[in-house]
Amino acid sequence: MVFGVMDNSNDSSSSLSFVSSHLSHGSSNHNASSSTSNEHVANIEILTLSKLSGGLEKLLIDAEYDYSDAEILVEDMCVGVHRCILASRSPFFHELFKKGTGGSGKEGKPRYLMSELVPYGTVGYESFQVFLHYLYTGKLKASPTEVTTCVDETCIHDACRPAINYALELMYASATFQMKELVLLFQRHLLNFVEKALVEDVIPILLAAFNCQIDQLLSRCIHRVARSDFDIISLEKELPYEVVTEIKSCRLSSQPESAADTMEVEPLSEKSIRRIHKSLDSDDVELLKLLLNESRVTLDDAYALHYACAYSDSKVIQEVLGLGMADILRRNSRGYTVLHVAARRKDPSILVALLNKGACATDTTPDGQTALSICQRLTRRKDYHEKTVQGKESNKDRLCVDLLEREMRRSSMTVSMSVSSQLTADDLHMRLDYLEDRVLFARLLFPAEARVAIENAEADSSSLYANESALKGTNGKLKEVDLNESPSARARKLQLRLHALMKTVENGRRFFPHCSEVLDKFLEDDMPDVFFLEKGSEEEQRMKKARFMELKDDVQKAFHKDMAENNHSAFSSSVSSSSSSTRREGLNHRVRRK
Repeated sequence: MVFGVMDNSNDSSSSLSFVSSHLSHGSSNHNASSSTSNEHVANIEILTLSKLSGGLEKLLIDAEYDYSDAEILVEDMCVGVHRCILASRSPFFHELFKKGTGGSGKEGKPRYLMSELVPYGTVGYESFQVFLHYLYTGKLKASPTEVTTCVDETCIHDACRPAINYALELMYASATFQMKELVLLFQRHLLNFVEKALVEDVIPILLAAFNCQIDQLLSRCIHRVARSDFDIISLEKELPYEVVTEIKSCRLSSQPESAADTMEVEPLSEKSIRRIHKSLDSDDVELLKLLLNESRVTLDDAYALHYACAYSDSKVIQEVLGLGMADILRRNSRGYTVLHVAARRKDPSILVALLNKGACATDTTPDGQTALSICQRLTRRKDYHEKTVQGKESNKDRLCVDLLEREMRRSSMTVSMSVSSQLTADDLHMRLDYLEDRVLFARLLFPAEARVAIENAEADSSSLYANESALKGTNGKLKEVDLNESPSARARKLQLRLHALMKTVENGRRFFPHCSEVLDKFLEDDMPDVFFLEKGSEEEQRMKKARFMELKDDVQKAFHKDMAENNHSAFSSSVSSSSSSTRREGLNHRVRRK
């Protein structure tokens, strides 16, 4: 989607009109040459305005001409602006700057936060740059493809979510900063999306129309949603009361009179369903259990797992799954499984939890979408191709796409790490040492992926995420000894601990095979534990730190080389059986060495 060039700003056109009339008045007695003269004047005016536009553009794009006197913080990036230009072009900024300065930025410049300037909706860095370019030059730049296209290779990007979100950001900027000609332009673009987009993607357009008070766009969106099969419970959750009332009215008016009468009566089961949903809203799983015991309505009747995957905290979803009372493959009235609903949520913890409980990644919606294609059409290219830095949080959008891709291609040969009840005490402690090291290193190098793996292994997060001082006090090993504890109770606790750690590593190998391969390479070097750098003499510590940094650099280079080669696509048929056996042998070898 590319927005066209537009030169019809009120200021530019009015000045152009004034100059033309002034010059043509002096030549009114020269009828023979007036046409040629007017054409010549018009050409001069166009050339002059073009030069003016180019000169003002330098203030935005050329660092040598940075004479900005204020800053606007957008997505953690400071954008330098010139208050005189913004005030002259936008009534909003004129009133804002009259009130005085904002917070203090660098070099004492006033700083304003975009999140405070736009009370509803969001305005991203790229869309604000395009908006600023229009304020300075009177022209709209072409849309940047990295934020207006998704990562689904089959999509033509005429109504995918990144394209819609970009237009919405420009609409929020235009409406908030009171640029009427831009509001009309972007309203036309959004109207074009309304009939093409999925109804789920029409909801944010409807909200923008409501917040910005754009009646024509709002009316079109309401009628589009009213004609759809979008359920009323979700509408009530996501839209203002008055909008939902209008949608209900449209639906009733389109129904036969007899059907309308039956729709007005709320059945008893629907009241029970709403109570179940309210218990999920309040994160009260105990109340949910009581309601299920007292009512004939089941979790499946209420589509409670679908509702939880759309609106509840990931921990609540884990608890609902733990009840074992919901069919994870059940489809709602629109033909969506819980995995399809969760894909729109784009939370890797929820996706992994559902896949662990048997959700099928290859299931499709009635219009042929898988959970993967849903995620892909919601993800901007910019976010998917964002550079990964070890030790920093990975982008959640890309994390969801990658793990669903892997699940789609995952071999039936999964890595099995069964817990042997015949382990000797020494074997148990050695294996615990290895797995604790592995999880701790995973937290250092891949914090987002490690968190997902740990949460979904139902591990003891309080011990795995113990504070730094507690870890240092136990050499990084979480081994608290209770002298009053019996040997059998101690053994059971260690077995549970071992199971949680092994489940965490298994999740890592299943959902994040690349990260697991990096950890395999990292742990091949014989390093006793995470805090080994603090032991020994100063010279020994210096040598260890040098080796540590060298190894970390090698691993990071290998990581980025893999990323470049694969370009976030297929890893070689997931984890082959031969590599699985090699890793198991490596683990046993590592345990023996320790």
